[in-house]
Amino acid sequence: MDLVSSPGFCSKEQQKIYAEWFSVADSDGDGRVTGNDALKFFALSNLARSELKLVWAIADSKRQGYLDFHEFISAMQLIALAQAGHEITQDSLKHEDLKNFKPPEMEGLDELVAKAKHSTKRSEPDPEPSPETPSPISFNFFSTKSTKKIPLSSVTSIIDGLKKLYIEKLKPLEVTYQFNDFASPLLTNSDFDAKPMVMLLGQYSTGKTTFIKHLLRSSYPGAHIGPEPTTDRFIVVMSGPDERSIPGNTVAVQADLPYNGLTSFGTAFLSKFECSQMPHPLLEHITFVDTPGVLSGEKQRTQRSYDFTGVTSWFAAKSDLILLLFDPHKLDISDEFKRVIGSLRGHEDKIRVVLNKADQVHTQQLMRVYGALLWSLGKVLNTPEVMRVYIGSFNDKPVNEAASGPIGKELFEREQDDLISDLKDIPKKACDRRINEFVKRARAAKIHAYIISHLKKEMPAMIGKAKTQQRLIDRLEDEFAKVQREYHLPAGDFPSAERFREVLSGYNIDKFEKLKPKMIQAVDDMLGYDIPELLKNFRNPYE
Repeated sequence: MDLVSSPGFCSKEQQKIYAEWFSVADSDGDGRVTGNDALKFFALSNLARSELKLVWAIADSKRQGYLDFHEFISAMQLIALAQAGHEITQDSLKHEDLKNFKPPEMEGLDELVAKAKHSTKRSEPDPEPSPETPSPISFNFFSTKSTKKIPLSSVTSIIDGLKKLYIEKLKPLEVTYQFNDFASPLLTNSDFDAKPMVMLLGQYSTGKTTFIKHLLRSSYPGAHIGPEPTTDRFIVVMSGPDERSIPGNTVAVQADLPYNGLTSFGTAFLSKFECSQMPHPLLEHITFVDTPGVLSGEKQRTQRSYDFTGVTSWFAAKSDLILLLFDPHKLDISDEFKRVIGSLRGHEDKIRVVLNKADQVHTQQLMRVYGALLWSLGKVLNTPEVMRVYIGSFNDKPVNEAASGPIGKELFEREQDDLISDLKDIPKKACDRRINEFVKRARAAKIHAYIISHLKKEMPAMIGKAKTQQRLIDRLEDEFAKVQREYHLPAGDFPSAERFREVLSGYNIDKFEKLKPKMIQAVDDMLGYDIPELLKNFRNPYE
């Protein structure tokens, strides 16, 4: 749980005072204090503008461009700290005596509160909002008349704008044509607000867990390292107020975490999933996903109890960077690893390859190992371009110079610097990545709607429905080709026919919806006008 939203964060009396202040600061009465509102309200504290900018940056930790009630309380407590002469930092909200601080001195605020009480009563935020309380901003999820533009005055940032566009324009299309069952679960607020994610994939004992430990410079709860397949579960390593491990079933139902979609993989998977939380400055910006070692040889005959490639594909869609780890003694790509890499289709731009433990071989051997790895990858990825491979030894031990030689040591240090630089750029690129993924999702949802409505159109009115359905499922590739020709769509944007067929066999095609042009037009307007307008009017919040 976030420290800010914990119930004991401030007393009931203080919450009541802050609720009155919040209603004054919230000029629109929509349950949010935007940047302009905050600028006017914070100025009553008579603090320097530089301090107030820092208060805003720390309180708006999700980079939404507005403060909700709990974040507003955080901002007020930071202002109280500053007025008491304390320096404001990222760790200020962990101040032990924070709840004992009185509300800050705000010049002229009493008159504003009195005036607000006498004016038309506005609904105040509940200091302890219940889960049943609806969001202050309500949208009609299933309206087809959504071709009108969203007013930018109601948007506070790029991420906030994407949330609104999704709810008003894209989600109705996804719900109508069951996109969530065929491709990806419906998005929630936590999906938009989540920190950038880095997933590590590789065969057992290639150093995935050690790599995370190397970056954090410490171990994390639940980490196991050894030459045998030690990590037997998916572990999400993220920031938290204390060190603890949370079981998968609990993680999947937490509304403030973006893992609700994993419930579709069942209890067998959730028992092999956990969240590892710890306070760490790097984890405040990036979340890591440690995965079980991909099996090879005789071990592949042991079937996993859940859809391993399906889970990796789900995480790949959410990730900002995917690291494929190899070591000089495990260059063979097993059948399971080949399926896993195949499940990353469409996310090739996120993939980076790491040849780890490279100091275990001599420079001459390393040259041959590097060539063999590129050859193996070329056969699996089926791309003419050579993939970027980082060479190094990502652990806390000094580089084995006896094996690698002085040239190897210098090479490893440069390669490690390049990879760490790539990782440091992730938060800056997170906003661009979210826009990219959002547009990709919109295009996929539109094609999905065309496919579903086409299959519905092919069904007979009365006789022979079961026979026609089976024929459509068997000849799905031909039906995809018809849709592509009819609507002039790129072939590369179509889903995997094999996966689509598997899901489709559980549905009654006759129950599908016909094509609704207004919904398609709404998504086209969003891609053609709303998103470019959003990018033109708001800057990247992570910069």
